[in-house]
Amino acid sequence: MRTGIIIAAVAIALLAIGGAYMVDIDQTQDGELPEVSVEGGQLPEFDAEVGDVEVTEETVTVPSIEVTPPEADDS
Repeated sequence: MRTGIIIAAVAIALLAIGGAYMVDIDQTQDGELPEVSVEGGQLPEFDAEVGDVEVTEETVTVPSIEVTPPEADDS
């Protein structure tokens, strides 16, 4: 079973390498971007009704926590 997987992987790798060398692409003409002219236009306008946010300051008492690590065992 393992031998079949190895043989299949080697075959796929050889096909991929061979396929890469079978194709030869050469550029025959340079590309060029088109010239574009943009005039005028208008951005859209929006009216939005949003809720109000009220910010208040509050004092909160936070409990203190004491952590005591276990003592090191010298064994």
